[in-house]
Amino acid sequence: MVRVLATGTFDILHPGHLLYLEEAKKLGDELWVIVARNSMINHKSKPILPENQRLAMVSALRVVDHAMLGDEHDMFKPLEEIHPDIVVLGHDQHFNAQELEEKMVSRGINAKVVRIISYQACSNCSTGSIIRSILDRSNRS
Repeated sequence: MVRVLATGTFDILHPGHLLYLEEAKKLGDELWVIVARNSMINHKSKPILPENQRLAMVSALRVVDHAMLGDEHDMFKPLEEIHPDIVVLGHDQHFNAQELEEKMVSRGINAKVVRIISYQACSNCSTGSIIRSILDRSNRS
């Protein structure tokens, strides 16, 4: 059985998230998803939705077999528990795939890193574009 792991913030679920997870699932038999903890999100604005709500939304998706919150301090700790065969990155995730793979190997995690390059170019296919759309509508009112 090939275990695939996808990670992300998953704030305001949108079609881009669904495409990412569907493409990830195609790479294996079982899809695990780690939803980022608020404390670990330092590369962009903090999410609008609380982490438990984001986890509930991801868990409800048919394509997801298992979902969990990440660790509060160590992003690799859940990977040591899950033992993924493949770790999937989205087209816009800030990780360097080779560096990530090297860090995982140093922690005894022997998983291949694959970047999903598919994405949907639409006005509602990113959290940022949804937020901008809401703000634009609000400002016109």
